[in-house]
Amino acid sequence: MIAIGFDNAGKDFIEGIKKELDQRNIEYVIPVDGSVEGCDYTDSAFAVADMVSKKEAELGILVCGTGIGMSIAANKFKGVRASVCSDTFSAKMTRVHNNANILCMGARVIGASLAMCILNEFLDAEFESGGRHERRVNKIIAKENE
Repeated sequence: MIAIGFDNAGKDFIEGIKKELDQRNIEYVIPVDGSVEGCDYTDSAFAVADMVSKKEAELGILVCGTGIGMSIAANKFKGVRASVCSDTFSAKMTRVHNNANILCMGARVIGASLAMCILNEFLDAEFESGGRHERRVNKIIAKENE
């Protein structure tokens, strides 16, 4: 299950994301309608991050104007590693090296076509468990648990 969040700036990407997830037979939920007037990006980010933190969703996808605000808000939740990605290499490496569980994208930064490529790289990548990457992620988790 993937939780999806967006604000007014990101709402145009959502149909494409839903279509891509449907084609991949991946279940998703949108806990907050980010297109509602007065809905702040934090509302969507908090709802998605809460689901990921509680393991009610395996991954999250957040889209706002830049992706930055969403990632800052989402990273306040225990167990969440949200990363802003504007290219396919970063999308892959954030999963492979950092075991990121929320992808954040900026609708004002990238186009819809690139967003789908970034989404697919993020979904297809797997964490390289063991070795230096796992050691580093474990340090992050330990700091979070202090």
